Amino acid sequence: MNFVAPLFLVGGLAIAAPILFHLIRRTTRDVTPFSTLMFLQPTPPRITRRSRLENLWLLLLRCLVLALLAVGFGRPFFQRAATSTPPATGMGGRTVFLIDTSASMRREKLWDDARAKVEERLRTATPADEIAVLTFDQSVRTVVSFEEWKTLDTEQRIASTIQRLADLKPGWSGTRLDAALIKAAELLDRPGEEEPRRKEIVVISDLQEGTRLDGVQGYEWGRGIEVVLEPVTAHQVQNASAAWIPESDDSVGKPDGVAQVRLKVTNAAESKRDQYTIQWAGSADRQDVYVPAGQSRMARAQKQDGAATSLLLSGDDVEFDNTLFALPPQTVTVPILFAGQDAEDDPRGSLYYVRRAFPKSGRQIVEIATQRTPGVDLQKMEMIVLGNDVPDTVLDSVKAFVRNGKTAVIALTAAADAQTIAKLFDLPGFTASEAAPKDYALLAQIDFQHPIFAPFADPRFSDFTKIHFWKHRRMNAGNLAGAKVVAAFDDGDPAIVQAPLGKGNVVIFTSSWRPVDSQLALSTKFVPLMNALLEQSSRMPAQKAQYFVGDEIALPPGTQAVIKPDGKRVEEAAARFTETDEPGIYTVMPGTLRYAVNLPVEESRTVPLSNERFTTLGIPLHKSAVETPKKTVRQVAATQAIELEASQKLWRWLIVAALGVLIFETVFAAKLSGVASSGNVSNL
Repeated sequence: MNFVAPLFLVGGLAIAAPILFHLIRRTTRDVTPFSTLMFLQPTPPRITRRSRLENLWLLLLRCLVLALLAVGFGRPFFQRAATSTPPATGMGGRTVFLIDTSASMRREKLWDDARAKVEERLRTATPADEIAVLTFDQSVRTVVSFEEWKTLDTEQRIASTIQRLADLKPGWSGTRLDAALIKAAELLDRPGEEEPRRKEIVVISDLQEGTRLDGVQGYEWGRGIEVVLEPVTAHQVQNASAAWIPESDDSVGKPDGVAQVRLKVTNAAESKRDQYTIQWAGSADRQDVYVPAGQSRMARAQKQDGAATSLLLSGDDVEFDNTLFALPPQTVTVPILFAGQDAEDDPRGSLYYVRRAFPKSGRQIVEIATQRTPGVDLQKMEMIVLGNDVPDTVLDSVKAFVRNGKTAVIALTAAADAQTIAKLFDLPGFTASEAAPKDYALLAQIDFQHPIFAPFADPRFSDFTKIHFWKHRRMNAGNLAGAKVVAAFDDGDPAIVQAPLGKGNVVIFTSSWRPVDSQLALSTKFVPLMNALLEQSSRMPAQKAQYFVGDEIALPPGTQAVIKPDGKRVEEAAARFTETDEPGIYTVMPGTLRYAVNLPVEESRTVPLSNERFTTLGIPLHKSAVETPKKTVRQVAATQAIELEASQKLWRWLIVAALGVLIFETVFAAKLSGVASSGNVSNL
């Protein structure tokens, strides 16, 4: 038997009072004078024996009343065995364990504590229970499914699951608790299940502030599902982190050979420190950074070109997020060919504007060759722009070029240029005619879902009404098999047509960008439009300056393998690399192209979430876990004791018993008093 308020048992010491009263010798109060004794000297009675207890049964009854009252006020209860109680239907409960394996779980002994919590709960499971174990970070993975749990031997289920957990460890990814909760809820919510069962989702995590929970907002939880939070807490909270902020031309070599990397250093609100240092790996030079608690500061780290690519932050207690990887911008050379008779410096021709449509940047250099350039290998080009008067021999090479998956762009400068289209598509009868707009034509129908116009999909950039087209050519796009009108004029004539040819495409502008034909080349739309065409042709998507663990990296054509930071070579023939499972530098083979992959910034926000965050999102938390994630084991035990005592209510029966004994004691004492009185009278 246990007690909710054991201090009330001290009241049992009041039992000593009846014992003391019974030990006190009582003298007769009634005095009867006798005349014959008035001349005698009074003599006190001789004590022949010590005081002794009298009326033992009466004494025991009085002590029992006090004992029952003391025990009743102590609120006793019987402790039940620490096993799961199956529902009244006799069916076991269903539980899904969600175990956090994100990067923040690498701190201190959080992972060991998480495994210990899982093992403790698994050992209390009954044979009728059904259990599934999942791990989560940015994605959700199944360790043990419900179906597999049923197939395992009853005596080996727990041991087998614990062994699988021993083989796991936290990774470097971010935390998506919302996706994990939805996955667990779907596993528990079985359609057509009529009999009620206990349905629990047990989340074992550090519940750090950087976890994503927005996905469960408005989610409809199944009937009877409860979420139990089992937080693991770190002792060190003084965490600071650094994030690399790339710039368009950041880290471009300066005249003195020094490169700069811009950083954002953030300090936790609970931190008691505000002084930190940053330095490049292998360098003795350190730079001090002052960051007050709960704030961020910008800093620039300088290094010599070609030095280390990892930057170290020091001064805090948490080390898992103190290494940052940064690379100088990598310049990619993209060759394209202009085939036509236009002069290099003639502002009336198309080539003049094509050369200015691809400005040099720190990340890409577009080299434009012409058919007159000696030693041009057309098959190494990434895109071809066709002008007027293109020789048939060049057109044959262009046809092969497009069929191999590239893009050729044709801007019709006259109706006669339709013969170029006829030769490429082997359509001898294909022709075009000059249109005669009243003043000018405008682009009225644009497919912003097409890759060419995708950069303009935002409403801020989708206005093409200020671009006037003075002349354009009218042609029947239906004569080109599979052709798609990407944009049309306000009179209904096609403006830009994409027609497939083999594995590639031919993009036809029915009006050129020359000033005599339109204002396109002089507008702000021309440069992003031409770059979108080049991106579609080369299939070399614009590379980001940095990636984060779990991101996909778009690989350039011809990639054979990727070397991971640990030196592992991953043979890769797909267009996207998905094994970015650790921070570091990834190298593409063949070549020298490299990618910096860093820890997700949100993982550095290690402050635990409050339970109010879960309740505001409508997550059905278990009622005993809605208080705080910092509850101690003693507090949890006290809460369980109060609930158990309230359900048993033994104190009521003890008070009733005390009243019954008190009534019996009163009657018994009255009877003894009557017997004593009659005895005294008889003695007289």
